[in-house]
Amino acid sequence: MNVEQDLSLNAVRAFVQVARDKSVTGAARTLGITQSSVSRHIAVLEDYLGAKLIERRGRQSQLTDFGRLFADAVAEPLDTILFTARRMRRNGRKDANRLVVRTSLATFAYTVLIPNLRDFSKEMGGVTVDVISTLSAPTSTDSFDVLLTRDLTLTEPGDRWDVYDEQLVCVGAPDCVVGRGLKALRNTPVIAVTSRPDILPTWLRGLDLKTSEITSGARYDHHYMALPAVTTGSSLLVAPHVLVADLIRQGLVEVMAGSRAPSGMQYRAYAIDRSDNPDVARAFCRWLTRLCRKMTEDSVPA
Repeated sequence: MNVEQDLSLNAVRAFVQVARDKSVTGAARTLGITQSSVSRHIAVLEDYLGAKLIERRGRQSQLTDFGRLFADAVAEPLDTILFTARRMRRNGRKDANRLVVRTSLATFAYTVLIPNLRDFSKEMGGVTVDVISTLSAPTSTDSFDVLLTRDLTLTEPGDRWDVYDEQLVCVGAPDCVVGRGLKALRNTPVIAVTSRPDILPTWLRGLDLKTSEITSGARYDHHYMALPAVTTGSSLLVAPHVLVADLIRQGLVEVMAGSRAPSGMQYRAYAIDRSDNPDVARAFCRWLTRLCRKMTEDSVPA
């Protein structure tokens, strides 16, 4: 018998995951298989190697000295094999006319991306775009074609587009803003968005204003909650221009004169190399860049 053919890659993967999670239960959960399957994989690998890899210590699984040496030797090469296989796979998805966009920008997706996806789909001959919103950092095992983000980093190969340099503006319903300028800050409450605690301090510094010079208003978790409040109430909102561009165009809000300030943040889109539809992913990034430029090309009062 040729023992070289008997080594199971699944067994090695199960062992490496147990070594990382220090638990058979945790490894089973991570891999999406049963605990008994993980235990069988470990037994197969120990039989192949002729040595114990793991010792049970209560609820934890502790590596033997030999197991530690083996894990250190194979963990990184295993990751390389799995990553390379996923990157080079091109025909795994059943629907080739589909694009998965992963984003950490929920309000941007809600106000800018999704309302305009029909135009992109039409331009690309009927491509379906799935949108996934998450704040967690992406990994090479996640299934997506495009990463749209302001604050996350892509650690795998991909092409990058600088979609939007964030500009902050203060907006309010027309009767709250028109003709008042920055004086409106004295007696009109400014809504706070708790998911972006950086916005107000950054905007105040950009305009050389102090916290004491504004009136604090209601608090909302996200901009997509605050937008209806500012269009219908007697309050102001500091927000990225691109998020309120359509409301400005519709006349639902006005930009306060002299309220524009850069935040120093940049929205980026990455078309990852391992995408099943790399050409469509790149076309999407180009289209989104044009869309943001078009939405914000109207001048904002200086």
